[in-house]
Amino acid sequence: MSTKFTFASLFSGAMGLDLGLEEAGGACVFANEIDKGAIATMRLNRPEMPIFDDSIENLTQRKFTEMSGIAAGELDLLAGGPPCQSFSVYGNREGTLDPRGQMVFEYLRMVRELKPKTFLMENVRGLHSMPLVPKKRTNDVNDFEIWMSEKGSLLQELLKGFTQAGYQAQAFLVNSANYGAPQIRERLMILGNRLGGQASMPKPTHSNRPEDRLPPFTSLRDVIGKDFCDPCPELMNFSARKLRYLSMVPPGGNWRSLPVDIQKESMGKSWYLKGGRSATWRRLSWDFPSPTVVTMPNHASTSMCHPDDLRALTVGECAAIQEFPSDWKFAGTTAEKYRQIGNAVPVRLGKVAGDAIAKLLCDTEAQAPTDFGIPSEAHNAPDVIHIRPHIRTKRYWHKGEALAGNHSYYDDDLRLFA
Repeated sequence: MSTKFTFASLFSGAMGLDLGLEEAGGACVFANEIDKGAIATMRLNRPEMPIFDDSIENLTQRKFTEMSGIAAGELDLLAGGPPCQSFSVYGNREGTLDPRGQMVFEYLRMVRELKPKTFLMENVRGLHSMPLVPKKRTNDVNDFEIWMSEKGSLLQELLKGFTQAGYQAQAFLVNSANYGAPQIRERLMILGNRLGGQASMPKPTHSNRPEDRLPPFTSLRDVIGKDFCDPCPELMNFSARKLRYLSMVPPGGNWRSLPVDIQKESMGKSWYLKGGRSATWRRLSWDFPSPTVVTMPNHASTSMCHPDDLRALTVGECAAIQEFPSDWKFAGTTAEKYRQIGNAVPVRLGKVAGDAIAKLLCDTEAQAPTDFGIPSEAHNAPDVIHIRPHIRTKRYWHKGEALAGNHSYYDDDLRLFA
């Protein structure tokens, strides 16, 4: 796709999404971020780029135009991922009760004020099932309060807001591994436009299902194998206690590989929980894509232990899995670098979404933008389009047996369609 386009970046972080958009032909004309470490990273790599280094709550259309030179209605694309922590299924799921969760409405406000031709909002999978206001149902609440607490009502409200601002919006659940990234990472991508076009995300180009007849997923070996030259070998390693337990886990295994008495000793009360523990005492496998890169790979419950070496993955290895360019520099402490990388959007997904935006801009080039603030037909929230987002690659446990190594979901004796 040769279409060139301008874009502004909100909640920019370490610019993973933005780098992908640039690969698709985008030119970043403005960025917004409040995290000091991420701001330092942006200034280290993009010293000439205008950066609004304050809360988005203080950003206005006038300030944007003053810094970027672009008037309302002229921007091709507004892109960004509001904070996701309050929507994640691994957190407390407080949603809009958490101030960070309210930033999705700041993003909506910026769409209304800047009036871009298209927008891209990304977030974690958990946003699509998030209620507008998390609360327990009681017998004395009215229908509106019940609706606010229903699954998916937050996304419906956002889509309604985009529609009322004059945009056609579509939500997609995707996984970076489907497009050749060396990482299993689900994301919700909302693409919107006021050009009368229909946005779409491409079909998968890679698969671990033989019947799909596509190239195999990119593996961890493909990206940080023996020929990998680590551009940033910094690491925060596991404690001596954690290393003791991880030393008993073979590559491709997790806590299931430990003797039961050691499992109980090392996990405490969490041993008795059900589900959500596959990352505990996890050692990675060369033969599969990496699991989702996390902000703290040296924690017991989010362990990203190297397959061969008894250590956590380095900053450079995590960045390579996210597909940051090898010459991209990260500022801050080692912990801050891990956080920036773990919070980033995979560069590959930015490229895929950027190509979709470029195609949309190209296809609708001759069409006039719609009037602002005039709702189209009564809003009915469209279904979220699932593009095989939930992917499983290996088993850690099957029929009472702990599995390590390269035991795939698609081995003949472990057949399970994901």
